[in-house]
Amino acid sequence: MAAKARARSAISQPKATASQPAFLPFARPAIDEETITAVSQVLRSGWITTGPQVEAFEAALSRYLGGRAVRAFTSATGALEVAVQACGIGHGDEVIVPAMTFAATANVVLRVGARPVFADVDLATRNIDLGRAEKAITPLTRAIMPVHFAGLPVDMDALYTLAERRGLRVIEDAAHAIGSSHRGRRIGSFGDFVAFSFHPNKNLTTIEGGALSIREPAEARRVERLRFHGIERDDNGDMDVLEAGGKYNLTDVAACVGLGQLRRLEQFNQRRRTLAARYFERLKTDPAMLLPARGDEGHSWHMFAPLLPLEHMRIGRPQFIEEMRKRGVGVGIHYPALHLFSLYRKMGYRIGDFPNAERIGQSTVTLPLFPAMSENDVDRVCESCSGILGKFRKDVP
Repeated sequence: MAAKARARSAISQPKATASQPAFLPFARPAIDEETITAVSQVLRSGWITTGPQVEAFEAALSRYLGGRAVRAFTSATGALEVAVQACGIGHGDEVIVPAMTFAATANVVLRVGARPVFADVDLATRNIDLGRAEKAITPLTRAIMPVHFAGLPVDMDALYTLAERRGLRVIEDAAHAIGSSHRGRRIGSFGDFVAFSFHPNKNLTTIEGGALSIREPAEARRVERLRFHGIERDDNGDMDVLEAGGKYNLTDVAACVGLGQLRRLEQFNQRRRTLAARYFERLKTDPAMLLPARGDEGHSWHMFAPLLPLEHMRIGRPQFIEEMRKRGVGVGIHYPALHLFSLYRKMGYRIGDFPNAERIGQSTVTLPLFPAMSENDVDRVCESCSGILGKFRKDVP
C-alpha cells in the first residue's frame, strides 16, 4: 500500500525540467545528519521504546518552557484527550471549541462523552473569537479549548481573564505554536494545559508525536497514568491500575529526532518569520488575496494561509490548486469549517452558524512555508498566485 501511495504521489507531481524547477511542497521536515546518526545509535542500542531518550527530551522541553512539567505523547491528539480527562470532563459536560480547526480539537471532547460547543473565529487571526466564546458558555461548560492558529497566539490575557471569571479550565491546542510567545512569554511556559504537535509538517517534528505542558504537579502525575494504561508503580516497582488509561507513550527513536529538532527550533522559527515577511512583501495579486494577520515577533509561522477572492474568480479552489500544481507548487487546505462535517451536523449544526469559519473553510489555501525554502521559492509561489488570479479573473474573458 505504501509503495502504491508513493507511486501515486510521484505521478501526481510534475517532473522538474529545464524550464521548471522541482516540485515545491507546502511543507517539508528538516532532519540533519547529526540527528540521523543519533537515531542510528538508538536503533543499535537495543532500547527503542520509551526510555532514556524520552526522559532527555521531556527534560529539554521542560527547560525550554521555563521548568514546567512536560510529558511526551505519540500525538497532540493524545495529549489533548488526556488533558480533557485530567480536568475531570466527561458525560454531560461542554467544552468551547473554535469552529475552524483540525477535527482532533473537537473529537477528543466527544471521546470522553462531553459535547463540543463551537464558537466562530476571527477572519484575520483565524483564532477563536473570545467574545463569541463567552456567549456560548452555559451552566454545563467546563473548559475552553483555544487554538493558536498557524502559530499566532490567542490573546492570552483576555483568555485567562475570561476563564477565571467564569470558572473554566483552559486546554490550549498549541499544535501549531511550539516556539510562539505572547508578550515575551513562550506558549507552554504558563497557563493551564498546553498541547503541542510534532507531526512532520510542524515547526518541530518527532516524525509523529506531541507533548503536554502541565501547570499542577499533581495533575502531571495523573497525566502519566492516563498516558499509559492507568498504571502506577510504588517504590518497590509493584504495579497497580488506578483507572482506564490509554497508550500514548512516545518511543526513544522519535524522542531522539525531537532532541535534534529542539536544538534547531529557534533557527527554524526565525527562518519561517523571514519567509513570512517576504510573502507579505511580494504576494500582490489582482484580485487581492486576504492575507493572514501579521502578528508580532512572537508568531512562529507554522503556515501561511491567505484566502482566495473566490467572488472575483472564474474558477474555484480545486482548480486553483490544480493550476498551482501545474506550476510545480503544492498547496494545502487548513481547515474546512468543523461544524459542517457529518459528525457535527448530527449535533444540529448547520450552514450559516459560523460565517467566518465557513468563509475561511471555503477559500483558504496554505502556501509553501518551511525552513529550507529560499527567497526565490517564495517569489515563485507569489508569481504563480498572481499569474493564476490574473488569468482567471471574472472580468477577463
